Amino acid sequence: MTLREEFPEVLRCYQCMSCTLGCPMAQEMDLLPHEVMGAVQLGRDEEVLGSSTPWVCASCEACATRCPNEIEIVQLMDAIRRRAVQQGMASEREPELHRVFLKEIERRGRVHELSLLLELKRRTGLFKISVDELKLGLKMLLKGKLKVFPGVKRGGEELKRLFARRESP
Repeated sequence: MTLREEFPEVLRCYQCMSCTLGCPMAQEMDLLPHEVMGAVQLGRDEEVLGSSTPWVCASCEACATRCPNEIEIVQLMDAIRRRAVQQGMASEREPELHRVFLKEIERRGRVHELSLLLELKRRTGLFKISVDELKLGLKMLLKGKLKVFPGVKRGGEELKRLFARRESP
């Protein structure tokens, strides 16, 4: 089944670019949201599945909110990620943020940004931290936006049940 068959609502897209103009992550994407929609319309699934765009997508729903045709672009991005993994088209590095994020939630009940960043860099082999990252980190630390130590774990038993349910078939 093609993505167009799975998401026939993509045919309502008339390329107004509202999704792209509202996307906070567009500058990081190799295919812009409206380009993903166009590629799916044209049946170019391979291009979309090989793209980094679904992995960069923050799932913030800005695109869906701005879409005049009420197309749920975030659901399409989720489906693209799943299919890319199933078909072995996602590089090992791309879904790693999602794995690290979930592991952080499972371990702490919340995300500790510094731990998330360090674990992601460790797992992906990108150990170098740029000067810009250091400056930003220091700025965030001084403003109290970045915590050095993680807080107390919350929702322990409930989280255990959720993650157990997620892992069971």
